[in-house]
This record gives sequence, structure tokens and C-alpha cells, in this order.
Amino acid sequence: MNASLNFKKSFEAVESLMNLQMGTINKSIELQKKSSDELANFFKGEAEKAQKLTTPDEVMAFNIESSKALFELLKSQGDAFTAVATEARVAATEELSKLTA
Repeated sequence: MNASLNFKKSFEAVESLMNLQMGTINKSIELQKKSSDELANFFKGEAEKAQKLTTPDEVMAFNIESSKALFELLKSQGDAFTAVATEARVAATEELSKLTA
């Protein structure tokens, strides 16, 4: 009887982990779509701004500010992916700890 309970517990844990994986993959795909849209909009906006530049000083200042903004955007996107990964790790760890409890 104990073996069947352990099997059931293990099966439920595997099922839960698979659902967690699917959820994490779905979140990751949605985040990738959002990141792609943000980057496309960023570059479109920067291209429009660049068309109005007339002096080398404006180009230099624009390039510096544009690079800073791009790096901040990429950092925020990286932070979002890190949050998804951390959430998944915590949930998986909790699920695996149920097996030993």
C-alpha cells in the first residue's frame, strides 16, 4: 500500500512539474514577444529622431543617449526574464520538496 501511495505522490509531482514547465514556457514566449515589440518600437522611434539631426554634435549626443536608452531597455528585459526564471525555480523547488516530505 505504501508503494502505491509513493507512486501516486511521485506521479502527481511529475504532473505538477510538467504543468509548471508549460506555464514557464508560455510566460517566456509572451515575454519574448513583448521584448521584440519593445525593441522594434525603440528602433523605429530612434530612426525617426535620427532623421532630424543636422550637426555632428547632435549626432554624437543622440548616439550617446540612444545607446544609454537601449542598454536600459535591454537591462529591464533581462530583469523580466530573470524574474520568470526565479519564479519557476522557486515553484519547482517547492514541488520537489513535497516528494521528500
